Amino acid sequence: MLIAHLSDPHLREKGHLYQGLVDSNAMFDLAIETLKAFRPEPDIVIIGGDLVDEGAEAEYETVRLALSRLRQPVYAIPGNHDEREAFRACFSETGHLAAAGPLHFDTSGRWPVRVIGFDVTVPGQHYGEIDDAALLWLEKALTEHPDRPTAILMHQPPIDSGIDIIDAYKCLRGERLAELLLRHGNVERVLCGHIHRFMQARFAGTTLLTAPSTATSIALRLTEGAPPASYVEPPAFLLHHWRPRQGLVTHWVPIGRFPGPMPFF
Repeated sequence: MLIAHLSDPHLREKGHLYQGLVDSNAMFDLAIETLKAFRPEPDIVIIGGDLVDEGAEAEYETVRLALSRLRQPVYAIPGNHDEREAFRACFSETGHLAAAGPLHFDTSGRWPVRVIGFDVTVPGQHYGEIDDAALLWLEKALTEHPDRPTAILMHQPPIDSGIDIIDAYKCLRGERLAELLLRHGNVERVLCGHIHRFMQARFAGTTLLTAPSTATSIALRLTEGAPPASYVEPPAFLLHHWRPRQGLVTHWVPIGRFPGPMPFF
């Protein structure tokens, strides 16, 4: 099984630039072209939040048009820049989101690896939080299939990245998630976005990863109190490859066209 994991495209209404400077729509189009050219083709595509930048309906029309070019099922969770009801409407035809309430999802038994979308966004805020209702929902979902290899997709990571400006908006009460996952050894990955960078860490007996943005990258400034900044670094997505005898292997895939292939290795 191949799972393509994109995040934080921050799409805009047609003709508008992200932050007035960057063509995030064109960058996402290039991501889709890179994804479509990959062989073998991924089985599913997951997107880790912040699909749009301002939450406008016209931005979600950009999302719909972009994703219509993919043959794969697309599963997504909202980020802090998404507008919840417009997001729900955007994916209404897929049938994987509830008609009301949190925007969790569960791919259940359709593929060898189960992907659970865990909505920890707080409407109107940039941080996330694991409240009682969300924790109970996730606990029930994990208990239903205790032996199935599982990946949990959420927007804000429950740990610090070391970048002060973004860590102020992490997922709060992450220790509750850690306590739950320590009781479920079948969770292969905790997959996040929000950081606009690739990051890897051990977390609660499993591996936590953040996917890079298909748009801009938040500056890797690890000095305490460093001012915020972003760069247009080479965008990328993650590809999670499941094989039963080996488990889940994650690849960082650059977006774009590069010289090659060349007859050496």
